[in-house]
Amino acid sequence: MSQSEQYDKYFLTYSGIALPLQLVNPLARTETENRNTFFGVQLDENGRFKLVHKLVYGEVEFEHRYGYHSNGALSWAEISDEDDEVQRLEFNESGQRV
Repeated sequence: MSQSEQYDKYFLTYSGIALPLQLVNPLARTETENRNTFFGVQLDENGRFKLVHKLVYGEVEFEHRYGYHSNGALSWAEISDEDDEVQRLEFNESGQRV
């Protein structure tokens, strides 16, 4: 995976351990050019995170993909590490892991 993805938003870091990630400290695209580590995000049609990449020296260190229930609660999350190992988590309509 490389930085060739197109992102809608950029962030410096995240807080907490809940999913989807709570990204903080928004960055302008131009602020990522001289930064070694940042997060690139693609949004769905409702403005929710559908893809999150942690980029380190231009390479994707980990990836999160999210899907949502019709009520807006997180339905599933797929988390990939730099070895492309994927863990899928499922959530009910209340947002609780199943």
